[in-house]
Amino acid sequence: MALRMWASSTANALRISTTNNIIAPSFSISRCFSTVIDGLKYASSHEWVKHEGSVATVGITDHAQDHLGEVVFVDLPDVGGAVSQGSSFGAVESVKATSDINCPISGEIVEVNTKLSETPGLINSSPYEDGWMIKVKPSSPSELESLMGSKEYTKFCEEEDSH
Repeated sequence: MALRMWASSTANALRISTTNNIIAPSFSISRCFSTVIDGLKYASSHEWVKHEGSVATVGITDHAQDHLGEVVFVDLPDVGGAVSQGSSFGAVESVKATSDINCPISGEIVEVNTKLSETPGLINSSPYEDGWMIKVKPSSPSELESLMGSKEYTKFCEEEDSH
């Protein structure tokens, strides 16, 4: 009885009809979309890149981490290694799956986010800030032109999710 009263008062507060003991929303509910940051470039494999000066920072998008679920392990390369646009440089293991991480640009790895080995969940809580993965000195900065901007990436994700 107490649960029914709580549900009824909650439904009233949310303006949800509870006639015939069926909860039917009187408004449309849309899926919340993941955060997409202006000024970053995005790959169709759901990695982002932020190019500043001679260094580009790379990570996976909020959309990707949301689909992966809780990240429990990150496998990253060593500093000094080379990466090629579109090729795998590491992997992210979540409670759902293990996924390769592809580099959106070619270049030399100049820094790796070592915090991720101790706290892989930073990818979930802060994919664009604390959850970055590698920093690369681009060998072909023009490759950035082949990547999507924020509007294109948002549209890409919406279309991908609708299928």
